[in-house]
Amino acid sequence: MVRLPVWPGNRKMQDKLRAIEDRYKELEEMLADPEIAADYSRVQALAKEHASLRILATLAGRARKVAADIDEARTMSHDDSDREMASMAREELAELEEEKVRIEEELRLALVQKDPLDEKNVVMEIRAGTGGEEAGLFAADLYRMYMKYAQQKHWGLEVVNSNETGVGSIKEIVFQIRGEGAYSRLKHESGVHRVQRIPATESSGRIHTSAATVAVLPEAEEVDIQIDPNDVQIDVFHAGGHGGQNVQKVATAIRITHLSTGLMAICQDERSQLKNKNKAMAVLR
Repeated sequence: MVRLPVWPGNRKMQDKLRAIEDRYKELEEMLADPEIAADYSRVQALAKEHASLRILATLAGRARKVAADIDEARTMSHDDSDREMASMAREELAELEEEKVRIEEELRLALVQKDPLDEKNVVMEIRAGTGGEEAGLFAADLYRMYMKYAQQKHWGLEVVNSNETGVGSIKEIVFQIRGEGAYSRLKHESGVHRVQRIPATESSGRIHTSAATVAVLPEAEEVDIQIDPNDVQIDVFHAGGHGGQNVQKVATAIRITHLSTGLMAICQDERSQLKNKNKAMAVLR
């Protein structure tokens, strides 16, 4: 396989990198514009595009500088009037050639077509499957695993809705994870997860097989998807489960039904109707 150089001979690649740098600078100017700054939705979209181009723009700038330094060092290395300077230039040239190879490799990786959803936050759902009480325990183990992984990555995690069936057992749980690259890291977790083990509920030591399903969805924001307020039905009810007197006395749980599709989202984790409504809308989107 012939490896085309990223620069300087590959004119198509040069043009692409120059366009990325130009767009990056244009976005910086737009984000600094007071008129644009007043439009929150537009600023959000521009900031995301700006962040997605940062690595490529930085690498393109480094590539251009190293290419110029290589040309200068190569010229100096052939200068017979100053042999000491020429020797130093040849040493520098060798280092610059190594740097060029490193940058080329980084650029190739950065230019690989990415899933446009990779930088999104995620909404995850875990449901206990076959296996009775052991499946609920397995679902709880999966949730704790993702929670600890989010903590290690310094991501934020918020529970939207949960249904506990016993001590340490979960029938279903829906939660949001917010952090850079969350969807790219977690999207392959979707599917049926299966475990064979001796559960804590088994007194005779028999191995049980149980399963749980995991759904991972990229969080859609208002700039991505707009839902007509007239096309949703919002119901308020008393939350179930733990939560003290507030759960029993104050109706804070929210159920939003999208009338056109029948899709439904429920949130009862917060003590505030507004917070529950916002979370439910995020899940519905």
